[in-house]
Amino acid sequence: MPPVTPGSLSDSGLNLTLFTIPQSLLLQVGTASILLLQIAEIGTTETLQAFGEATVELFRGDRLPILNFPDEKES
Repeated sequence: MPPVTPGSLSDSGLNLTLFTIPQSLLLQVGTASILLLQIAEIGTTETLQAFGEATVELFRGDRLPILNFPDEKES
C-alpha cells in the first residue's frame, strides 16, 4: 500500500474515463442519501402506526349496529 501524501489526496477519488469524482463529493452524496432514508423511515413508521390506529377505530365494536336477537323463552 503506497503512503498517503498531500499530492496523492488530490488525485484520489473515482477515476472515470472522462473525469474524476473526488472522494469528498462521494462522501457528501452518500451521507445525504443515508439521512434522507432515515427521515423517510421515520415518516413511514409514523404513517403505518396512524393507519393501524385508524383500522382499530374502524373495527371497534361501539361503531357497529346493535342486533336484536330473539329471546330463547319465546321459541
